[in-house]
Amino acid sequence: MQELLSKAVEQNALLQGQEFYELSLLDEVNQSRTLYCVRQAHAEWSEIDEQVVWNQEEMEHFWIQSEAKRRYAERRFALAEKGFIYSDMDLF
Repeated sequence: MQELLSKAVEQNALLQGQEFYELSLLDEVNQSRTLYCVRQAHAEWSEIDEQVVWNQEEMEHFWIQSEAKRRYAERRFALAEKGFIYSDMDLF
């Protein structure tokens, strides 16, 4: 599962001045069993580069899927508290 969270509701809003978070819940299969990864990355518009620049990547790993899902939900809630309430998953 992967979603892009923003403060802007319009899909076609100008990128200039915007910031985003990508929140992912990934399965990583290894030799012993599946490892679950919660990944959060921040992106914002760079005036210098005139493009969106990704930074501040954070990753957490869990052996138990329910713990990873709980952490994903906690991170999503924390981002919503900061105003990142619009998800690209809501558009489909």
